[in-house]
Amino acid sequence: MKAYVFALLTALFWGLGPVFGKIGLYKVEPLTGLTARTVAVALVLLPYAVASGKMSGLAQMETQSLVFLIAEGIFASLLGHLAYYYALKYGEAASLVPVTAAYPLVTVAVAGLLLGEQLTWTKVVGALLIVAGILVIKQ
Repeated sequence: MKAYVFALLTALFWGLGPVFGKIGLYKVEPLTGLTARTVAVALVLLPYAVASGKMSGLAQMETQSLVFLIAEGIFASLLGHLAYYYALKYGEAASLVPVTAAYPLVTVAVAGLLLGEQLTWTKVVGALLIVAGILVIKQ
């Protein structure tokens, strides 16, 4: 249950974000906007992490965990968000955000290949519904 509450909060925050991003990018280049956003997030996150005592975990982190977390940051936070900012800059948020929500298709496929996660009929149906939703919105 706890995981789904966090997932719903994620949907809420990610649903609000594009509206603020679109407004913020009105007279700003996407790379500049992403840099400003990333610095702001770091300035908020770092003091919280230090105050909560969670920073000590960095020194104890295994190399494999660090490498994969850095890779996730490069793919999702850097490349994914930069592409997303370009999409927001040059398109309509309400039309583009549902397309960006197709990332579970990639996750399901790659998780099956790299993590050995099982591809179930419910995941296939969910993937098809994602594609159908994108097609409906693009009409």
